[in-house]
Amino acid sequence: MTKHSDSETVRRKVREGYGKIAVSGGSCCSAKPTYCGSDTAASEQLAQHIGYSAEELAALPEGANMGLSCGNPTALASLKPGEVVLDLGAGGGFDVFIAGRKVGPTGRVIGVDMTPEMLAVDSMVDWQDPLYQKIIEQLPVGAKPSDYITSLDVKAKKP
Repeated sequence: MTKHSDSETVRRKVREGYGKIAVSGGSCCSAKPTYCGSDTAASEQLAQHIGYSAEELAALPEGANMGLSCGNPTALASLKPGEVVLDLGAGGGFDVFIAGRKVGPTGRVIGVDMTPEMLAVDSMVDWQDPLYQKIIEQLPVGAKPSDYITSLDVKAKKP
C-alpha cells in the first residue's frame, strides 16, 4: 500500500466512525449509559470534568455535546469579542458554540470537519459562520484566517 492509500483508509475509517456517532447522537465510548459521553448526563459530567462551566453547557443547542470532549481549547485561548477562531474537527459544534459566545457577534468561528454527518447534525443547522467539509490539508482559508485555531484530537487522527 502507498502512503496515500494508507491515509485514505484511515480517513475513511474515521469518517465512518464519526458519521455513525453523528447519526446515532451517541458517543464513541459505549452504548451503555454508564460510560463517558454515552448519555446526556455522562456527556455533561465529562465536559465539566475537563473545565467547561455549567453555564457554557446550558447554552449549547440540543445535540452539540455528544460526549466526545477530550480537552477544553476555548478555556486556554482567552478568546475576546471580535476575534476569529478556526475550529479543526468541529464535529457537531460543541467548541464552535462555546467559542461563538466568547467572540460575540463581531467575531467569527469557522468550523471545519471532514465528516458530512457531523456538519449536518441538528445543532449545526442554524450556525451563521462558515462550515466546511474538508480535510485539514485542504483548508479553504487565506493566509491569516484566524486569531486562534482550535483542534483537539484531529492531529492525533491525521494520517
